[in-house]
Amino acid sequence: MNPTLRVVAIGALIAGLGSAFAEDVRPNIIYLMADDQNFNSMGIYGNTEVKTPEMDKLGKDGVIFDRHYANTAICMASRANVLTGMYEYKTGTNFFHDDMSPEIWAKSYPVLLREAGYFTGFAGKFGLDVKGLGKNGNAGLPEGDFDVWGGGPGQTSFDTKKNPSMAKYAEEYPHSTLSYGAFGKDFIRQAVGEKKPFCLSISFKAPHKPAQPDPKFDDVYAGKTFTKPENFGRENGKQLAPQSRTSREYAQFTEWKYDTDYNGEMRKYYQQIYAIDVAIGMIREELEAQGIAENTVIIYTSDNGYACGVHGFASKELPYEEASRIPLMIYDPRSPNAGKGLRSEALTGNIDFHATIMELAGLPVPENVDGVSLLPLLENPDTDVREQMVLMNLFGPESVKCMSVMTKDTKYVYWWYGNSDMEPTEELFRVDKDPLEMTNLAANPESAPVLSTMRKIYDAEVSRWKDQAVPMYQAYATSFDRNIPISEKKTANEEGSKKKEGAGKKKEGAGKKKEGAGKKKNRAAE
Repeated sequence: MNPTLRVVAIGALIAGLGSAFAEDVRPNIIYLMADDQNFNSMGIYGNTEVKTPEMDKLGKDGVIFDRHYANTAICMASRANVLTGMYEYKTGTNFFHDDMSPEIWAKSYPVLLREAGYFTGFAGKFGLDVKGLGKNGNAGLPEGDFDVWGGGPGQTSFDTKKNPSMAKYAEEYPHSTLSYGAFGKDFIRQAVGEKKPFCLSISFKAPHKPAQPDPKFDDVYAGKTFTKPENFGRENGKQLAPQSRTSREYAQFTEWKYDTDYNGEMRKYYQQIYAIDVAIGMIREELEAQGIAENTVIIYTSDNGYACGVHGFASKELPYEEASRIPLMIYDPRSPNAGKGLRSEALTGNIDFHATIMELAGLPVPENVDGVSLLPLLENPDTDVREQMVLMNLFGPESVKCMSVMTKDTKYVYWWYGNSDMEPTEELFRVDKDPLEMTNLAANPESAPVLSTMRKIYDAEVSRWKDQAVPMYQAYATSFDRNIPISEKKTANEEGSKKKEGAGKKKEGAGKKKEGAGKKKNRAAE
């Protein structure tokens, strides 16, 4: 149903029932998000070496999305995408760029749902600031825009007692992951008492680096060894653009010891994910206990992926599959397809959550939103919701910033940067046939027709960027324009840097702590 008509219908239903109507019929919505969980980290996605029973059950109960991506694969920008449904160049929100404006935040899904009568709650790593908001020493955090708040600034902590809004759970759940499960249970009980539909958003810190698994689960992977992916290691990254090796993603391959202690690193990674799995079980158990499971939609995903040593990379940000492709399961118990374990190959992104949540709540989607509702895929997983989509990285040195376009089967990446050691580079991957991205087809004569098509799609998206980007992001559109000489791009980037210094200078470098209004943010691991 058209979202606007759905709102009208719900309003008419409530009005017609009058005083006899005791409860709002709209579904409850739970949005759960991990931090740095890649798509190859659960059984339901084909990893037979891990234990993720609750995630697997959630997938089997709902629809599993096999081609879901973070449009910007780093937490601050990704979370802005999720909250607003817009690409980064329209939110203007990322490290070293700027905080979210209150005007953009006002159209975020939590704000709009609360205005429409939903009981709202948030817990975990909020991951960004909103200009002019915040209280109790947490400048930038919109805690006043939620009915129940369990969030925190910056990275938050794995140590529950160090998260002030969650400290009451510290004695029973000293590690933060399970504390969020406990928060979810308490919130659900409180929401039932309010007799309103609710929207609960939980952002787990796990499995973010530096790894700190809950010792309660030390036995789960004790002594376990893991099979390395076929594209693991630097010997399997030589086909990739030289620009991709100029930032921290490449250096962290050795810093995080993927080269010397792969099994040790993966044990910690998967142990942190296992704790999230347990927390999911806590939340679903409470839904059943309160008798509302059949009217509660659950969305589970991650803010971005994580390379874990693939191609010799350790982190995220890059447009390659392990960093940008992420898990997604949506369970709507009201759907006739519930319980069938269906899968969707449709191309989807984290810009789509806003529109999806708005339609679930029967609300119209704001005009400026780039994403689309994924509800049609719950009805028919074999259909599509788009033909193309943009991925981007605007974090790190200029050399590693890039823009990509994707269709359902093909990925095109343009690395604009050049110097005496490297030229601007194109990459073309048939991800349907080469999901490990081992063959760059950009220079293959047989792929010329596909390359030409992808260039046209790319150029059209650059034009859209130029038309719609906030001022601070206009310089990047110049960089990503394939038809502008690199000498002019450098000038444009210098101008863009000056603007960033004026508007976003308060974003300090990685590892520095930002003092102000009692707020400290350690972004060393971002």
